[in-house]
Amino acid sequence: MNHRDDPERLLVDPAVLATLRAELDDDEGWLLFLESFLAQLPLRIRKLLTGLLTADHSLAMDAVLSLKISSQMVGADRLAGMALQLQGFLEDMGQQGNAALPQLAGRHLGPITACAEETAVSLAGGPVAAGAA
Repeated sequence: MNHRDDPERLLVDPAVLATLRAELDDDEGWLLFLESFLAQLPLRIRKLLTGLLTADHSLAMDAVLSLKISSQMVGADRLAGMALQLQGFLEDMGQQGNAALPQLAGRHLGPITACAEETAVSLAGGPVAAGAA
């Protein structure tokens, strides 16, 4: 399923962002949190790619969990859902499926990367990033 075809998942859930902003109770802290997420996003994708392409199950699992959890924290529902799906494949394969990890990269990394880029644009350029929520 293409991430654009999943109407159940928002690219970015404004309610999660509003909750995050309220919990941080500080506009500057909230914006720093978003900036940190955006700065770390390409690194998380690269780490996931490395883990899959080098057939390193532990690295891939660590990277996909980091991507999923950080995406959930900023309301990036679609990206978190894609990471969750890949996490499920990794859990099903276990350490015995390491040889198949590069195939997972071929199937999942393109859509995950595209969704991550859309998410970053939405968070960086939308009214939320400007401080209006």
